[in-house]
Amino acid sequence: MFPLQLLALLFISTPRPEPRDRKRQRTEEAVDKGTDRKKCGGTLRRGDLLEVPRTLFTHFGIYLGGDRVAHFIPDILPVVCSDQFRIKQMVTNSRLLLGVLAKCGSVRVDSVEDFAYGSEILVNTMDTVCSRPALQAEEVARRAEKLQGHVSYSLLWYNCEHYVMYCRYGTVMSYQTFQFCKTVRKLLLSRRVAKAGLLLGVCVLLQLQAVSAGAALLALLLPFLIWMAA
Repeated sequence: MFPLQLLALLFISTPRPEPRDRKRQRTEEAVDKGTDRKKCGGTLRRGDLLEVPRTLFTHFGIYLGGDRVAHFIPDILPVVCSDQFRIKQMVTNSRLLLGVLAKCGSVRVDSVEDFAYGSEILVNTMDTVCSRPALQAEEVARRAEKLQGHVSYSLLWYNCEHYVMYCRYGTVMSYQTFQFCKTVRKLLLSRRVAKAGLLLGVCVLLQLQAVSAGAALLALLLPFLIWMAA
């Protein structure tokens, strides 16, 4: 159950109310930077890049017009079921989590409300971050529509952010993945971890009383690689 609980923490939205003054300040800052922050039902334009915050990550989509959003989401149901009526229904948390584990996903079109899942929608904020200019709005929407259907999903290497970045900017990348890998590197690839790994290896060898050349080499190899990568 622990992996499912961890994935739920990453993906399931938990919107929290903000103090009125703080929310007003955030809105004013967004206007100053040329970005729009709109909630469901606001005025959106075809080709807009939409973001909704989850607990630790952000979910992305492309607005197609007519209250429709194309977004890439993990989903197990298309793999185990051929009933298109059931597949087109809003993706539940169970479908999403099992899709992450099975690395199965699909680019689908949902309403703005279903896409937001109760969270505030941020519009085109990536325009101020990405070094590449955004493509024409119609081209963005056409790319998003063309990629609809089943796609292999990877939490780190091909997720919803990779999808929208390709559609709007013509590049497949994810700032979230970059920051996540950078954090993991700092935590795992450190001199402290290398020293701890060496100490653990020595303790295991002494406990097993089998200090051969091969065993000693294996005990030293991983700490050495971590030390060199740190």
